[in-house]
Amino acid sequence: MRNGFHKLPFQGIVSLLLLLFSVISSGSDLTVEKIQKAYERIKDIKGNFVQKSYIRDLKRTDTFKGTFMIKMPAMVRWQYHGNGQDTDVIINNDEMVIYQKKDKQAFKGKFDRATYGQAPIALLSGFGDIEKEFETAIKDGRLILRPKRQMGNVMSIEITPSDGEFPIGSLNIIDSRSNRIDITLKDVTLNTGIKDSVFDFSLPKGVSMYEYGQYAR
Repeated sequence: MRNGFHKLPFQGIVSLLLLLFSVISSGSDLTVEKIQKAYERIKDIKGNFVQKSYIRDLKRTDTFKGTFMIKMPAMVRWQYHGNGQDTDVIINNDEMVIYQKKDKQAFKGKFDRATYGQAPIALLSGFGDIEKEFETAIKDGRLILRPKRQMGNVMSIEITPSDGEFPIGSLNIIDSRSNRIDITLKDVTLNTGIKDSVFDFSLPKGVSMYEYGQYAR
């Protein structure tokens, strides 16, 4: 079997997939308390995103666009489009499925703290208890988070505020290899009543399923 896992836009960048998910924030007035108060009222969140992944060793930046849905406390689904990618990623509690439509193959495995680097959007679900998980600092109006304990290869996360209902406008993630993922959120809406069934995955006909832990490097 071909190892399709390396083709994923998040492979090799151990940074963000499970942290998962209002207050109005503005300018430099972004604080841990504001984010956590917002999260107390969030049941679900959906929107669009643009992800730029800079791979230091290759001196290359790849850009992807997609949509995401999150239901608290531990369900996430997002789709990547662009650069020949058409990838659907689903986290349902402690299980993660990565479905590559073009290659007609899916990978299934356990989602845990060590897997965040393969699921950057999933970080949005875990900002409800920031002070427990991170060392925090404010710099130029942005909130800088550094994991208190190992979180894959994530070294730091930088949050830029939004002037909308959801307080987070973008995430910038740096890993231990100096790779960087920048994720900008767009058209975010809250508490629309997303159903649990959205996070179920039915294997399409003709698609092979593999345990991705065997193939990830």
